[in-house]
Amino acid sequence: MNKGTDDSRRSSKKYKRRRKILFWILIPIMCLVLAGVGYGTYLFSKTKLAADNSFDNVRNGQASTLRSKDIEPIKDSFSILIIGVDTSAKRESDGNPRSDSLILATFNVKDARVEMTSIPRDSYVHIQDSSKDIDKYTKINAAHAYGGPELTMKTVEEEFQIPIDYYVRFDFDAFLKIVDALGGIDVDVPVSFTEQDSKDTAGAITLEKGQQHLNGEQALALARTRHIDSDIERGKRQQLIIKSIVNEATSISSISKYSDIIKVVGDNMKTNLTFNQMLSIAKFGMTNSIDIKSLNLEGTDAPMNGIYYYQLDENSVQSVSNEFADELGIKQPFPGATPYSDDSSTKTETSN
Repeated sequence: MNKGTDDSRRSSKKYKRRRKILFWILIPIMCLVLAGVGYGTYLFSKTKLAADNSFDNVRNGQASTLRSKDIEPIKDSFSILIIGVDTSAKRESDGNPRSDSLILATFNVKDARVEMTSIPRDSYVHIQDSSKDIDKYTKINAAHAYGGPELTMKTVEEEFQIPIDYYVRFDFDAFLKIVDALGGIDVDVPVSFTEQDSKDTAGAITLEKGQQHLNGEQALALARTRHIDSDIERGKRQQLIIKSIVNEATSISSISKYSDIIKVVGDNMKTNLTFNQMLSIAKFGMTNSIDIKSLNLEGTDAPMNGIYYYQLDENSVQSVSNEFADELGIKQPFPGATPYSDDSSTKTETSN
């Protein structure tokens, strides 16, 4: 085999890895940035407008109270909370939506590494907001219903004792439309199940285990189903779907679909990341090999008074918190905790 062939294969492998860069930093950011960088002046302007419309000046632009100074990606390592909400008609009639999924991630700029964990929606935590006279222990997903992204960030900060610098919130409508705009996604479905659709029609979606092409409703059902095992496994399925979406969104054949995707994102996403910050994150990812590690939280079922709760294991939370603190370059909040073990984590490496 000659040197030219070897170089060609290496180049092909690098291209395939590149497509996966930063997939954990969420679908909307990737679609916005990729479109802005690679699809010309018109699409760049449209992307910026969508990003500006999505901007939310949460905390009045102030840094987390757990920070001693303001930080700026990519100059500094940072954390981001990904919030998925159910804004279906049925949920809206019940008031502000609860969060349906939470993924906490840290971006270590020095070592080009992303670490993340999925926080079960039924986790039993303390939620406090003195301005609204809220001080109670309940499910973590109630924080968004009580006080939107800001109270959700504050609640996660209290539980993990690390600063939450940024957030991205998207709803089911965005999820459905992005998948359908892409023409569906290829997913190796890990388990057979039956689930309701986005309109809460019981038993509307049935999927069998195995590799297959999913439309928006099917992908959403896979992301939502939670009664077949646990919220921990549900979090893993959500991460699997995000990876599949970004793989499809970054393929050459999807470039012509970016305009539709940008509109969906602009109409259905909120974040306190500015457009320039999104660009700086993407540019960093495109010029660096990113080590991506998924951390697993542990816990147990803890029903109380006929209500299901999930009790996070204190040692697990503290170990993960310390791991995140190390990634952010700050003091460990629980110095006496057992170090996090890689035995219960999964890793992915991406390369430009």
